[in-house]
Amino acid sequence: MLAACGKREAAPGAPAGAQVVRIGHVAPLSGPQSHYGKDNENGVRMAIDELDAQNLTIGGKPVHFEIEAEDDAGDPRQGAAAAQKLCDLKVAGVVGHLNSGTTIPASKIYNDCGIPHITPSATNPDITKPGFKTTFRLIANDNDLGAAVAVYAAKKLGLKTVAVVDDRTAFGQGLAEVFRKTAEANGMQVVDSQFTTDKATDFTAILTSIRAKNPDAIFFGGMDPQAGPMLRQMEQLGLQKVRFLGGDGICTTEIAKLSGNAPTLGNVVCATGGASLDKMPGGKAWKEKYDKLFPGQFQIYSPYAYDATYVLVDAMKRANSTDPKVYVPFLASTDFQGVTARIQFLPNGELKNPAVSLFTFKDGVKTPIE
Repeated sequence: MLAACGKREAAPGAPAGAQVVRIGHVAPLSGPQSHYGKDNENGVRMAIDELDAQNLTIGGKPVHFEIEAEDDAGDPRQGAAAAQKLCDLKVAGVVGHLNSGTTIPASKIYNDCGIPHITPSATNPDITKPGFKTTFRLIANDNDLGAAVAVYAAKKLGLKTVAVVDDRTAFGQGLAEVFRKTAEANGMQVVDSQFTTDKATDFTAILTSIRAKNPDAIFFGGMDPQAGPMLRQMEQLGLQKVRFLGGDGICTTEIAKLSGNAPTLGNVVCATGGASLDKMPGGKAWKEKYDKLFPGQFQIYSPYAYDATYVLVDAMKRANSTDPKVYVPFLASTDFQGVTARIQFLPNGELKNPAVSLFTFKDGVKTPIE
């Protein structure tokens, strides 16, 4: 029998008399972005296993945590359906979604059913604009990421002209717009604007048009399944000296493989929210544990998904309840030392003092820019 707030009778292996508390996770587990989704899911699973090993008692009862994983395939409609399913199942909280385009519609659904969600990766500023008390973000948003790349390109690299391409998703368009405004404010000229989709793989026509404008750089608002082939095609079209700029969506280890390790990979400058693993408070030790459990699967966001799970449970512990109606207000007063950072939230659910890191690729390896 299902009970309220994601609790049910103890599962096999759970402590006697334990209440089962389910944590939802939603991300693309199929399709071209599944490597991101699986990485995030791994982070949640890792946290849940550790929390279970602590034999926690909340509300006077031992608790056993389980993951309720849903695949949204990066599609907003599927994401909304997954959110409604988790509401109907009465999970205690949700880590997700991965993409801004799925998180924005899902956030209203979670708000309406009173379940908190923490996105470890979606960066569009619009996510927190409605002011839902159930919505939290554990990473810098596009206002920080797009601006950081633009300032670095203008001030450090001395670039004068740029072409802007976006994938027409909430993430890609939002990031590209922030980059454009900041780049122009710092003296760069946008010489061409193009758009594609988050399903495309052939960018020959777009790149040929851009080549005629002879820009110093191309900024791409999108994800690595498109950025990888784009880098390969830039090499084929003679754009070997053009810088390739972007946000966290292209700042993955997978892009090296997706680009076929094209020489243009070395021209990438990308930004991620948060510190590099080496500079995270617990990054190195955490990554060693992750690699033992999930060898070769790390991408970018799993430390944030891991911390998001702990933040949900920390609020439950402080509230002495796994009921969202009781513990959601405690999320707003979070002060938690995570792997990624000291985690505190602004009143709108944004992370206080979010860090931004810039990266490039050297010999195919993602490398921090000091």
